[in-house]
Amino acid sequence: MEMTKTFFAYLVSRSWRATLHLFGFVGGSLSLLLISIKSLFQRPFHFQLFVEQCYTLGIRSASLVFITALSTGFVMALQFGYGLERFGGKLYVPKVVGMSIMRELGPVLTCLMLAGRVGSGIAAEIGSMNVTQQIDAIRALGTDPIKRIVIPRILSMVLMAPLLTVFADLVGITGGLLISLTELNINADFFIYESITSLKLTDFTLGISKTFLFGLLISVTGCYYGLNTKGGTQGVGKATNHAVVTSSILIVIFDFILTKLFWILERH
Repeated sequence: MEMTKTFFAYLVSRSWRATLHLFGFVGGSLSLLLISIKSLFQRPFHFQLFVEQCYTLGIRSASLVFITALSTGFVMALQFGYGLERFGGKLYVPKVVGMSIMRELGPVLTCLMLAGRVGSGIAAEIGSMNVTQQIDAIRALGTDPIKRIVIPRILSMVLMAPLLTVFADLVGITGGLLISLTELNINADFFIYESITSLKLTDFTLGISKTFLFGLLISVTGCYYGLNTKGGTQGVGKATNHAVVTSSILIVIFDFILTKLFWILERH
């Protein structure tokens, strides 16, 4: 009986702390986003920092995106090829692989990889600056840390997430083509023709449009936890962990919401 009470009290305590943390995160991140939007249109404009972040957060993530997208194309083609072959539907592989990667797997897997690499990097970098009082030094010099630290990272992720997703879509479909040629005995011309004719412009635009929001979620989450880091090096580790987990969960949740919304709009 005593153990049951203790467990129940622990469960209530954890739930209460999680609720407080959730409300704190939602309010703090929205406040950070509004301040960033307001500061975006005020001088000075740190364009050089924006370019540097595009390279650091975007271009340097291309190899990770390439490996993920290529492996996804391989697996999709194999699974659907061998699965549909039992029902005589192997020739539908180009359509299924192309649409799956373009609408869902390309955007979601790319941004989940970015949440792991970029989200953690942003939180760790800003968190380290925060605990070593570098951000206070920036304020003391009369510079706005939001404009110098936060805005370049948000803008670069909003730009680079869609570009990397386009790259991932092309690589993923190419991976499906390679497996179709080598394992499924599907002609390359047939694969390319079926992929092009079955895909619509809306399939591409709907997949890419998600990534603007995903990039915003990754960058704002990383910046929020980085700016609120406390407790030295242990705090940096916790902030990094929170940034990755939170941004990944948000990507999955908003992917469902956007997918449902797009299907409703398409029907009408």
